[in-house]
Amino acid sequence: MTKFYLRPTAFVDTPIGFDGQLAQLAGGMLWHSAYELIERGGPKRLVPASDWASLPDEVQPVVTRLAAPRAPLELGTRTIRFDQPQVAAILNMTPDSFSDGGLHLNDPEAAAAAGVAAASEGAALVDVGGESTRPKAEIVWEGDEIRRIVPVIERLARAGVAVSVDTRKAAVMEAALAAGAAIVNDVSALLYDDRAMDIVVRAGCPVVLMHAGDPRDLHERTLGPAPLLDVYDWLEARVTAVEAAGVPRAKIVIDPGIGFGKTLADNLALLNGLALFQGLGCPVMLGTSRKRMIGALSNEAPVGARLGGSVALAVSGAMLGAQILRVHDVAETVQALRVWRGLRDQALSAG
Repeated sequence: MTKFYLRPTAFVDTPIGFDGQLAQLAGGMLWHSAYELIERGGPKRLVPASDWASLPDEVQPVVTRLAAPRAPLELGTRTIRFDQPQVAAILNMTPDSFSDGGLHLNDPEAAAAAGVAAASEGAALVDVGGESTRPKAEIVWEGDEIRRIVPVIERLARAGVAVSVDTRKAAVMEAALAAGAAIVNDVSALLYDDRAMDIVVRAGCPVVLMHAGDPRDLHERTLGPAPLLDVYDWLEARVTAVEAAGVPRAKIVIDPGIGFGKTLADNLALLNGLALFQGLGCPVMLGTSRKRMIGALSNEAPVGARLGGSVALAVSGAMLGAQILRVHDVAETVQALRVWRGLRDQALSAG
């Protein structure tokens, strides 16, 4: 059976003066004038947004999901809204993460202070992890992972910071949620640990489902000649499975997993086609900060010299609808997004 996909395209600065000709993307600050209708294994064609009724019946639900506002994440006393892009700060409690390994290891006070600082710089969420997911990283015993992150999460939660836990282990999820974390961010999309799904369902918390090569080998390349469609199909299947298990779609965030089991060409295809993922009806998290692809595109710049590329990719993601940008450099990214929003605000008010 032929499968069709819809990618919003031909974005415009403002809807003013274009009544009936545009579609809003995910209830946010972006409007587009066309859809790219993609047939798996077949041709593509552009369809004006105003002509949505002519699209195949099977993609009409996608049209609805593309336009629908994303529900805010209710995190106790904190609420994260998606009418504009939000920033999640990366806080690694690891000795071997590719960018900042060892920076805060064994110093929960300093780590928590860094998390509070990130929140004051504009991060809506602090993502705390205790196991590196870089290529060839060693698996960390769950007890050690808990020991690394729980004291930090407790301090951040007491300070009123919204916290997500970056882990694929059920025991770590359980401990982190008990300590005050409000979101589970799982690079294996709840496939690594058989108990993970039950933990998330029982907690009733939001969850981030990321695409990777394989639950036990995150960097194994499994994509075919159409990486954008392959990742979309995989995430679609995971969203369906997690929703069926008892997590409402409104509490599911998706992440295409840039750099995990993907070539440079794969990553670029995913980034250029990022708006396609809005068809799943979930907020999209994008993590490109300081990643290898930036070095590959800029004379092999080392990790510490990738700020410009990181900010460029974050803004590019925002321009294609990403709701959460997961970054190391919070202040710089927030500043860039504020400038971008200033441009959008002017266009939306002046036409």
